[in-house]
Amino acid sequence: MDNFKRVFLIVLDSVGIGEAPDAEQFNDKGADTLGHIAEHMDGLQMPNMGKLGLSNIREIKGVHKADQPEAYYTKMQEASNGKDTMTGHWEIMGLYIDTPFRTFEEFPKELIDEIEERSGRKVIGNKPASGTAIIDELGPEHMETGALIVYTSADSVIQIAAHEDVVPIEEQYEICEMVREITKDEKYMIGRVIARPFIGKPGEFERTHNRHDYALKPFGRTVMNELKDADYDVIALGKISDIYDGEGVTEEIRTKNNMDGMDKLVNSMDQDFTGLNFLNLVDFDAKYGHRRDPQGYGEALEAYDARLPEVLEKLQDDDLLIITADHGNDPVHHGTDHTREYVPLLVYSKSLDGGKELALRETFSDIGATVAENFNIKMPEHGKSFLNDLK
Repeated sequence: MDNFKRVFLIVLDSVGIGEAPDAEQFNDKGADTLGHIAEHMDGLQMPNMGKLGLSNIREIKGVHKADQPEAYYTKMQEASNGKDTMTGHWEIMGLYIDTPFRTFEEFPKELIDEIEERSGRKVIGNKPASGTAIIDELGPEHMETGALIVYTSADSVIQIAAHEDVVPIEEQYEICEMVREITKDEKYMIGRVIARPFIGKPGEFERTHNRHDYALKPFGRTVMNELKDADYDVIALGKISDIYDGEGVTEEIRTKNNMDGMDKLVNSMDQDFTGLNFLNLVDFDAKYGHRRDPQGYGEALEAYDARLPEVLEKLQDDDLLIITADHGNDPVHHGTDHTREYVPLLVYSKSLDGGKELALRETFSDIGATVAENFNIKMPEHGKSFLNDLK
């Protein structure tokens, strides 16, 4: 089998496929993102993922189990100690994270004091909250005082919201860069600092697309670094570049939402490149998982599935498509946190003669190892390639 010229990797953010063996250690016993959404919807309408083999991995209500799946299929187990976005993505690209990122119900006073002193602005909030809800709650006070709205979620993040007319966008970014610098050591170990700009007036606030994530740099070299250094293309769509702090990225393409992400993916398939095209579809997680909205989540999955034929049609014979996820976020599970789950793995190419089941993957890094072997670059320390299993 000849190697593939282009690899398209789609991460369906938080689309888990059932509790992992160690779910109980993460307080996630019984979590089942896809299964519970399908039950809530009385069956998911995802015929295109079904043809690839989604229900062959594990039957999902409403999704037909393919007699002859078109993709190679299995599920993957996360090896790293964590269930957040960065841990999952970094593992996909060959890293193993043994120390989980820290989460906070409330940020320490000394951190808040330092943010206030260095930014010259007071801080309000400092609690877990929905981004839209806390803007509605504290937006008027922010507009009167210029104080920064600081909040968190179940992720390892510190989010800073400010009105673009009150705190200019460049100042917002500078503040977040400063906060990133003071929260990246072991004392805080916060995965991401997120700028959350908004506009409008009280009662009509609206978040803008000027969100910017400031992530920690990966703790080691990833497959993306090796690709870039070997002069391959690494096209990062959505928040991929933010997740890796730009490491190993040759081209960054921002997206507004899932449908814009699919638009940008389809458009980028017209590019003549050799290497990796890496997309994250964030809405499943940010808009529906954390907000515990199984209906919205299910509708978003169906909308994504309806766009999949455009991608499949544009694939060339020497392209490889890999579809997976980075963790779970069961919208009927307790709390608003990610959930420790298996994730689906579907691998498709027009050059392959149908699909079949792959062995269970014991680490997400098997994807990175497969990409590395395909492009004959240095293999990651973790992961086992399944390239030779695609026959």
